[in-house]
Amino acid sequence: MALSIVRLGLRSVINFERNAAVISVTSVPKQLKLIHTKPACNGSVCYLADLPRDRELRSDRGSALRRYSKHHGRPEEDRRKQSDSDSDSDTDTECKGYDRTEFWRRKMRTVHNILDVDKDGLISFNDFILFAERFKSLGHLTNQQAEEFTSIIKLTWEEQWGAIDPYNFVTVEQYLEDMHHVLNDKSQKKRAYRWLPYLFKAVDKDKSGFISVHEFKLFFKCLGLDNEKAAVAFAVIDVNGDGKLSQKEFVKLGKEFFCTEDEKKVSKMFWGPLIH
Repeated sequence: MALSIVRLGLRSVINFERNAAVISVTSVPKQLKLIHTKPACNGSVCYLADLPRDRELRSDRGSALRRYSKHHGRPEEDRRKQSDSDSDSDTDTECKGYDRTEFWRRKMRTVHNILDVDKDGLISFNDFILFAERFKSLGHLTNQQAEEFTSIIKLTWEEQWGAIDPYNFVTVEQYLEDMHHVLNDKSQKKRAYRWLPYLFKAVDKDKSGFISVHEFKLFFKCLGLDNEKAAVAFAVIDVNGDGKLSQKEFVKLGKEFFCTEDEKKVSKMFWGPLIH
C-alpha cells in the first residue's frame, strides 16, 4: 500500500511538470516564436531569413532614402555626396560647393530665357531645335558641323531632360536645380557647354578662327538680343582690347559664365544683360 502511494505521488509530480512545460510553451507570445527562423541556402551560402517585421522596417527605411532625381536616377543623398566629391577640378572654372548665390541663379535664369525661344516661360525640345536652327541658318557651318551640332543639342536634351516629347517642359526653377546638379558633377558638367564651339564656328563668318565685334553681333542676334547690347558686352569681355576673340577665349567665357559665382568676372556679360 505504501509503495502504491509513493508511485502515485511520483506520477502526479511528473504530470504536473509536464503540464507546466506545455503551458509555458503555449503561452510564449507569437512574436517571440519568430526569433528562430528557418535558414535559407543559396548555393554554398546559408543565411537566416529576415523576420517579417525586419523586412517592413527595412522597406520603410529604404523608401525614405530613395528620393530619386527625375533625370539622373541616383538617390538624392548619394547624388549629393557624389557631387561634393567630384567637384570641378578645372583651373578656369569654379564649379564648387553645394549652395549657389543669387548672382548665379540670375545667370541661369538669363540662359533659360534665351533658350526659351518661343517665350512661353518654358523650355522644350522644340526650343532647343529652334535655337540651333538660328545659328545654322547663318550658313557658316559646314554640313558636317551642322549635323554634329544638331546631334549634340539632341543628346544634351535627352541626357538632361529625358524624352523628346512635346509635353516635356523645363520650368525656370527646374532648370536652375538641374544645372546646379550638373555643374557639381564632374561626369556631367560638360553638358552645359559642350556645344559652345559650334556657336563660335557658326558666327565666325570669315572662318579666321577669331570673331570680331561685328561677328559677335551675329551671336547676340541668334540669342534674340540687339546690336547695342552686343557692342557693350564685347567691349567688356575683350579684356586685352585686341578687338577679337579666339575660339578658346569664347569657350572659356561661356564655361566661366555657367560655373563662376564671382561677380567681378567679365564672363557675366557673355549671354547679355542678366535678368532678375
